[in-house]
Amino acid sequence: MNHQALASFIWSVADLLRGDYRQSEYGRVILPFTVLRRLDCVLEGTKAAVLAELQAKTNLGLNPEPFLLRAAKQGFYNTDPLDLAKLMGDQDNIRANLIRYVEGFSPAVRDIFEQFEFHAQIDRLAKIGLLYQVTEKFARIDLHPSKVDNTAMGLAFEELIRKFAEISNETAGEHFTPREVIRLMVNLLFFEDDEGLTKPGIVRTIYDPTAGTGGMLSIAGEYLAEHNPKGHLTMFGQELNPESYAICKADMLIKGQDIGNIAPGNTLSEDGHTGRRFDYMLSNPPFGVDWKKVEKQVRAEHEQKGYDGRFGPGLPRVSDGSLLFLMHLLSKMRPREEGGCRFGIVLNGSPLFTGGAGSGESEIRRYVIENDLVEAIVALPTDMFYNTGISTYVWILSNKKPEARRGKLQLIDASSFWRKMRKTLGSKRKEMSADQIDTVTRLFGGFVEARLVTFFDDAGKEVGRKVLLAGEAEPTAPEGGKVKLTPLSRILHNSAFGYRAITIERPLRDEAGNVLLSQRGKAKGKPQTDSSLRDTENVQLDEDVETYFRREVLPHVSDAWIDHEKTRIGYEIPFTRHFHVFEQPRPLAEIDAELEAVTTRIKAMLEGLAA
Repeated sequence: MNHQALASFIWSVADLLRGDYRQSEYGRVILPFTVLRRLDCVLEGTKAAVLAELQAKTNLGLNPEPFLLRAAKQGFYNTDPLDLAKLMGDQDNIRANLIRYVEGFSPAVRDIFEQFEFHAQIDRLAKIGLLYQVTEKFARIDLHPSKVDNTAMGLAFEELIRKFAEISNETAGEHFTPREVIRLMVNLLFFEDDEGLTKPGIVRTIYDPTAGTGGMLSIAGEYLAEHNPKGHLTMFGQELNPESYAICKADMLIKGQDIGNIAPGNTLSEDGHTGRRFDYMLSNPPFGVDWKKVEKQVRAEHEQKGYDGRFGPGLPRVSDGSLLFLMHLLSKMRPREEGGCRFGIVLNGSPLFTGGAGSGESEIRRYVIENDLVEAIVALPTDMFYNTGISTYVWILSNKKPEARRGKLQLIDASSFWRKMRKTLGSKRKEMSADQIDTVTRLFGGFVEARLVTFFDDAGKEVGRKVLLAGEAEPTAPEGGKVKLTPLSRILHNSAFGYRAITIERPLRDEAGNVLLSQRGKAKGKPQTDSSLRDTENVQLDEDVETYFRREVLPHVSDAWIDHEKTRIGYEIPFTRHFHVFEQPRPLAEIDAELEAVTTRIKAMLEGLAA
């Protein structure tokens, strides 16, 4: 059976749980039992050799672990004589024997079951009289590698994770990123890596500091396997939530990855991969979540280590820590001279523009733009995530930009690229189709400006769309209908996002209107400033400040001057402004005629009622 059928077959165990477990709790039984059965099957062929090796090395007084790993021919082992089949022969002692069997696994595997809180589920199932039935059901599922290889098992486990995430969608968004969003990010990430996608035996590393259940890492692995079956992607991650950490680690184990590469804990306060650098990185950090819990550690690293630490450019306001994750990823980039790095991160709208010149957010934007690290930012449709309907953006950053991209930043507005889902999942009402993902990928890969052409019939109904690349002729409207052109892809120089925040001062005057002069210090003899009239203006970096001042300020306040000592450099990415299309207001006569017609119609209806 295919992986979806296998996942559905495994999920049918939920029939036993119905009534005693809430739907959102099914995964807490099904996921760890699936892992247990898979490991049980994988180790079956070497079980006898492992037990013999344990006895021999124990008798010699040696540490048996390295010998057991060799005997098991895996990165894990189990030293208990029991297996699931033998457990079925002693129904009365199923609870004690199952706990003993799980305790027999090597430490890294035991950690997975501990994070799942599997003992608690065993006790709960035993208490309601279902433990033997559930264990028996799993013991009958054939997950031997000869029947289900690592790829198929990995896909089936992913399907189980997805089912679990969707059925408990009130919290899913914290730990589960929609598959199509990951697919888009992975497409953009790998687009220009010809060697990685074609060279046999190539090894690449990928890292997710907010790994959740491991979806981003898994889909990246699938993508490389599709395009280069002989390539290998070594996966690394870190996850704060214990249950998600257990699922992610289990997923990596099932796929044959080194589970030691998945670290627990808070990435911001306790980097689980200190000193490591990666080829690729992906992250979907929590949106708009404060970092008060780790403020002490983060501030200490910023102040004591500066750019030698992870947070050198600056610190965002405590109410939103998403830019801290971006800086963490910057610190993990493999240097350009060693092959470089590209990463993608999903952020909400706040990091684009929050914070004025000199603020932590602005300084972080300044760092990534002045160092030419941002390749593209893609606006996603709203209502794409399970726990929020807000606008979200995919940032793609790289320290190995191709020549054509250097000094430039591409903005792609994919907010209209969606289709309605058949079934709403939490806040997720929309999804991107494969064709829409391909369109965005081609726009990124082609690095070209483009517009979206929307065709309307004579009734104003949308009848089609087309992507119009720069230089292509504009299409004609359908008979009786019209066309609407909106920007889709913009390419701008980095300097377009920088500005000088200048302070405009005006003199303090007495009641007679005379300018008051300073009487002391360096300002002696100069006009005193009136702080109540102080104003600021933002002047684009590529525009001369004095020219702007003469054109925009002096015609309105002739006594003003610029206090250059207060000038600050700032950066913002006003995404919406770059895609705004001015629409000419309808003529007043047309609006008046429409109102007159409506008024006449209402008047006639009222007269009809009165008759």
